[in-house]
Amino acid sequence: MLKIRLARVGKRGHATFRIVVTEHTRPPKSGSLTSLGSYDPHTNTVRVDAERLKLYLSRGAKPSPTVHNLLVERKIIEGKKVAAWKPPKKEEKPAS
Repeated sequence: MLKIRLARVGKRGHATFRIVVTEHTRPPKSGSLTSLGSYDPHTNTVRVDAERLKLYLSRGAKPSPTVHNLLVERKIIEGKKVAAWKPPKKEEKPAS
């Protein structure tokens, strides 16, 4: 199954991401099929080839929750946002 997800690029401390199509069992950096665009979280810009993205979606590729939320936010695809990963809450130690 094909997955549309983010692959981290850029230097240490200033990450940028590529939006790539890859097999879901492979690591994001290893051998993606194609790059559909990029995402810079520092300037909050997303560049996507919308036609190619919709082509892969029509062929059954599934976006990751983060990519799905980015595309819905920018109105590139229709739908509601989905729950993405959140860090677990730290347990407070009781005061002794």
